[in-house]
Amino acid sequence: MLALVPGLAFAGADDEGDLDAPNPAAGTNADAAQSATAADDAVSLSADGASASLDGSPFALKDFSRSQVGSNSDIGGAYAGYRYFVSDEPGSLVVIAVEGLTVVYVPADTAQRAGFDAGSSESRSYLKRLLVALDAQNSKGGATLSVEGEWLFTSATEFEQDGVAYRFDQELKPGEYYVCVVGADGSDVTETSNPAHVRLTHADFATLAPAGDVEVVGAATGLAALAEFLGGIDLSPLWVTLKTTLTAIVFIFVLGLAAAYFSLRIPARAQDIADSIFTIPMVLPPTVCGFLLLLAFGKNTAVGQWFIDIGFPLIFSWQATVIAAVVVAFPLMYRNARGAFENLDPNMLDAARTLGWSNAKIFFKLMLPLSWSSIAAGTVLSFARALGEFGATLFLAGNYLGITRTIPIAIYFEWMNGNTDVAIFWTIVIMIFSFIVILFINLWSRRTTKYRRKAEA
Repeated sequence: MLALVPGLAFAGADDEGDLDAPNPAAGTNADAAQSATAADDAVSLSADGASASLDGSPFALKDFSRSQVGSNSDIGGAYAGYRYFVSDEPGSLVVIAVEGLTVVYVPADTAQRAGFDAGSSESRSYLKRLLVALDAQNSKGGATLSVEGEWLFTSATEFEQDGVAYRFDQELKPGEYYVCVVGADGSDVTETSNPAHVRLTHADFATLAPAGDVEVVGAATGLAALAEFLGGIDLSPLWVTLKTTLTAIVFIFVLGLAAAYFSLRIPARAQDIADSIFTIPMVLPPTVCGFLLLLAFGKNTAVGQWFIDIGFPLIFSWQATVIAAVVVAFPLMYRNARGAFENLDPNMLDAARTLGWSNAKIFFKLMLPLSWSSIAAGTVLSFARALGEFGATLFLAGNYLGITRTIPIAIYFEWMNGNTDVAIFWTIVIMIFSFIVILFINLWSRRTTKYRRKAEA
């Protein structure tokens, strides 16, 4: 047993030994924590974040995992406290992260086999450095451990500290072992009204073993690291985005031209109303557009219920991503096409009619060719807008990998999950697409206005 004696079981800020700059306190951002631990070059971390070793340490850690949240419900009608599932067998090293306190449980037989001595400040320092490094690598934006503050090391399966009972290796269900945090009187310590209230941030679990028994395979470097990174990326957001955008641009092109053409053939007063209706999605926030679409096609409307009845629900489907893209990008196509049609000489159109040309022939043989520069620009701009659509798509289609997760949605959720590298990758991809779109517009505009420059010369 590792006795709960201050000189043996407790480690404070003066217990770091030759530690480099300390990590941020628990609760800080994981990126900052990882930057701090990067200075501790002696800690070797595996690429998968499951194991770590430290130069000079007789022991190492493997099978590391992290639990961000636990459960506070009753088991079999009895309250056991706030609990984290640890493993299907006892004997794991457990870390309970509490604001202002870090509790580390090391079973006595495990400590003896691995060569860990809780009475040695050097041994405690080694273990703290290993835990802090692994915890930061697995935090994904959550709270992190800090080498500063009060640490408590114990091998007791149950002990109390400031009215809070910590219970380890608790077999609450057959073959399921938990760690429980509960008031000494059996109360819920997560309740803020409880005098013994503590704020639990997360829990870590690992296997403590002799350093020679742990193989730490570090991350690849250089081109190998790039190849490994690219090989691990799910490219489905790219295909969903391209499929959605290419499908949407077909509808946008046809509907935009039709709306622009017919809006000019109605009375002037009605034109203003129609123009406002067709343009309003461009000035509304995308989330508002998505919310209105959700109301329009949800199960509480006749339209939405009809689609559900025929077995083709629109909400949270790939078709919903197309609808969202069409609605938000349509005004760009409409405005460009209408502006081009308005600039055509009406006398020329009247002359074509006197020659017996039908409206369809005038449109396809005269209006479209003369307006093609603006129409092409509107098409490309609409494509770019549909490519970057986020708010309306998230509202109407949700975030389903391989179905509705587009690149903008992938960027947001990868960043939220702490996968900053993947978020940066998708950001670069969509920036490249945007650059290509703008370059195409510039080159196309120069080509289609060449005859004007020659005339001016």
